Amino acid sequence: MFKRFANWMPGFWALLFLLVPIGGVATFVAAPYFDIWLPRDVSEHGHVIDGLFMFILYLTGIVFIVTELVLFYFMWKYSSKKTAAPVAYSHGSHSLEVVWTIIPAVTLLFIAIYQMDAWAASKMRAPEIPPTVEVTGRQFNWDFRYPGKDGELYTHDDVVRTDGKLYLPYGKEVLLKITSADVLHSFFLPNMRMKQDVVPGMEQSMWFKATAGGSYDIVCAELCGWGHYKMKGEVTFLPPDEFDAKLQELRSDADTMTVEVAETD
Repeated sequence: MFKRFANWMPGFWALLFLLVPIGGVATFVAAPYFDIWLPRDVSEHGHVIDGLFMFILYLTGIVFIVTELVLFYFMWKYSSKKTAAPVAYSHGSHSLEVVWTIIPAVTLLFIAIYQMDAWAASKMRAPEIPPTVEVTGRQFNWDFRYPGKDGELYTHDDVVRTDGKLYLPYGKEVLLKITSADVLHSFFLPNMRMKQDVVPGMEQSMWFKATAGGSYDIVCAELCGWGHYKMKGEVTFLPPDEFDAKLQELRSDADTMTVEVAETD
């Protein structure tokens, strides 16, 4: 029945094809109203990343719509139901091919230059501050190492947490050291617009400044094994004084656990 209807109605497949750009644009317009758009941005630099994303989205969106409309036009005009003339083949235009090769190349070069400052700010210009926390990815968990009472990482009194809960201050620059204990992982903070691939044997860094408090998701964005789906965590941003108090609490918990283990032995 469907095939019979398609054969009866001229341009049916062209009209069906037209639903692709219409559906794409409708989804784009409706997404924010159904809360399926980008997660809340709580970082100082997030607007730069979002602006770059939207620029590329609009640019490619315009190209997508124009391309789909041109395809629709030719499908409609040269439908076999409307055109009885035999198919004629052409060798094309060398000049036209040069033009539509140069235009995308120039566009990609422009995007590469346009995003350089955003890339440098988030990946190359690390702040000259001591690391706040070390993040270690392992199958299938995020471990966090905090400085002990001496305020420095990688000393005997460091506090290591394996509960997947990360605590950081907001309103001040934060520097994370990120490593992997086994395979490739990717430390992703959607609300910070930050993601860093984690490579075994390499120590990498991530830095940002949160602008608001609250708890947000930590995700592994690299397929790292059968338990990848459950490699989740949570980052909680606290005012600096509350973060200091929380750090003291974590240190006290670590001291209590050490004493209990010693007494058991």
